[in-house]
Amino acid sequence: METNNSALLIRMIRMSWDAQNNELNKLINTLNDDQLAKEIAPGKNTGVYLLGHLIAVSDALFPLFGWGEMLYPEMQDVFIESPDKSGHSFPPVAELKLRLNTINTKLNSHFDTTTIEEWLSRHMAVKPEDFATQPHRNKLNVVISRTVHMANHIGQMLLLK
Repeated sequence: METNNSALLIRMIRMSWDAQNNELNKLINTLNDDQLAKEIAPGKNTGVYLLGHLIAVSDALFPLFGWGEMLYPEMQDVFIESPDKSGHSFPPVAELKLRLNTINTKLNSHFDTTTIEEWLSRHMAVKPEDFATQPHRNKLNVVISRTVHMANHIGQMLLLK
């Protein structure tokens, strides 16, 4: 019974992840480049920056989960380490959309083949000795937090409409 409950929980979390990605794609496809270039509020991040940030965060899942290197490591400095308006140039919106699709396609391939045991195993940022006493610090928990993170930024980007 526990395996069935774990599988159900993983499926529900995956469905939430997919739903937020679908919402993000729908939103960025309804906003034009000028709208995405605007700040979500005066003095706040632009839509382009938030889109790049979400892409960089998702790209970082590959090494965090032990699934290989990031596809676009250069985005970490621009969209994670640096704030918006730090002087970095951003890839064009069309390129960002392509990168988002590429990352999600590859992530989904991994998500589809990850077992229950693998989802509940530690991610690479947790030491084995820490994981022994904190088993909630697993890959599935990261997906939960990244899904909430994405939903938060989608809510901000809705202000661009």
